[in-house]
Amino acid sequence: MKIFSTLLLVFTIALLVLLPTTALGQSAAASLASLPDADVLIYVSPQRILNEAAPKFMPAAELAKMRAQFADMKKGVGVDPSAVEYLVIAVRFHKPGGDLSFSAPDIMAVAGGDFSADSLFTMAQLYLQDKGRMEKHGSKTIAVMKVDPIAAQAEKTPMLKSLVEMGLVPLSANSIAVGNLAYLQSAVDASEGTGRINPATLQSLLRDPNVLMAATGAPLTSLAKAFGLYGTETTPRASRCETTLGNFYSAITINGDNISLRGAMDADNPDTAKIISSLLAGLMQQAINSVPDKQAQTILQTIKMTPQENEIVWQADVPDKVIADMFAPKQAAPESTVKPATVKTTTTPRRPIRKKRSRP
Repeated sequence: MKIFSTLLLVFTIALLVLLPTTALGQSAAASLASLPDADVLIYVSPQRILNEAAPKFMPAAELAKMRAQFADMKKGVGVDPSAVEYLVIAVRFHKPGGDLSFSAPDIMAVAGGDFSADSLFTMAQLYLQDKGRMEKHGSKTIAVMKVDPIAAQAEKTPMLKSLVEMGLVPLSANSIAVGNLAYLQSAVDASEGTGRINPATLQSLLRDPNVLMAATGAPLTSLAKAFGLYGTETTPRASRCETTLGNFYSAITINGDNISLRGAMDADNPDTAKIISSLLAGLMQQAINSVPDKQAQTILQTIKMTPQENEIVWQADVPDKVIADMFAPKQAAPESTVKPATVKTTTTPRRPIRKKRSRP
């Protein structure tokens, strides 16, 4: 857990330096087409969340406070999160090494929007100073920093070696990436036309262009790759386990006065779809029962999961008001104006103890 907390901290620091201003060029879909291949993708649109969704359920006072903070960030460091068009987290699994060793999956975050990637990169260089180094790859320069806690852990757990060095690189005039070095190098190659992401993966992720958040992935394919069903890094082989079972898509969108959840998972055939749907429904009910907050339970109970032909489909429509009530500040119970009755206590006076005289 400490390793992943450190990675999250590195990403958070980098992305805080990721975000200020220039004209927005390509659309998100066109920009993401220049990414390297990925097994799992998570897409977030800060611009839509902050400008379209937040006003629907945030209290007016909190919304005004948030926008004032964004204005201060803009004046102070040139950062406005509501101008970030997209943030994508990409994960790529590896085949085993020639010695059958495992390695941790590559991970990378890419942000794009109304900001100058080169300006952000210059700010990152000033921040790193002598803590990192600059490495040339293709036509780009990558700022690389060693993550000491991960490096220490990698001495005990060799599979973490690929995460010891994290970097930052501008991929275009208005997009910038942070991640482990090998994945950033692949991102640079992809931006120059080599080894780009499978169009079908992007089509699954962005099947609805108006999503607030979306995710897609192929978990079984990722496991097959990691466990050598596609061979090793040095000896590739054709897999005899080709299946789309488990491939999934899920997204959150604004639908009128509702926040809507839509998703589906491939189950290969109708019987398997029914079996998996029943198992997931049972797990879902247990999860709902374990949530202490009643409002959160109400929201989770709106999720309907059903088998449809070869897929398991889930959907939910939550009214804005329900979410607004959930995030509304809790009012303290009014103090009672009735004074508690006072009880008089009486104490019996102690009789003095006389000392006995000693007889002569």
